[in-house]
Amino acid sequence: MRDLVAGIVAVLLLLVAASLATTLRSYRRRRQRARDSERARGRVVIAELPTADELVLVSQDDQRFYYGERAIDKDLIVAVRVLINGSPIASSVSRRHAASTPLQPTSFEDRPEGIARDRWDVAVETAAGTTLIECGAIRERVSQELARAVFDAIKNDMEGRDRKI
Repeated sequence: MRDLVAGIVAVLLLLVAASLATTLRSYRRRRQRARDSERARGRVVIAELPTADELVLVSQDDQRFYYGERAIDKDLIVAVRVLINGSPIASSVSRRHAASTPLQPTSFEDRPEGIARDRWDVAVETAAGTTLIECGAIRERVSQELARAVFDAIKNDMEGRDRKI
């Protein structure tokens, strides 16, 4: 009897392991299809950001940055800021728009998470408004590196456009 129960438990564990492996494989395929789709559109993937449901891609082409399905026109970017828990810690302001657009300091209301974690975001200010790119609160280093990659890509593009003037 004991051997029968052990056999049934072993079979159930094998089925669970097979199910997890299949789910992981389909998840990897879905991520790869999303990256391939971005490349097919002529975009370069900057970062994969963790959200509640899935990963959201931040990408760019010659004219725009993309945060998931949201497009941010590069010519309209006025400033970019890295936020930690809603407060700016680094920023870059475009010289092209500095004289014409008065800037208010970017700050977003802090959302308390259950466990004390630092939330990293990038605020992209344009003439049309501010887009908050949520980089996550997984672990400090992971979310920080994602925020820095997004910030650096936008800042470098903005500075390159400023030099062309």
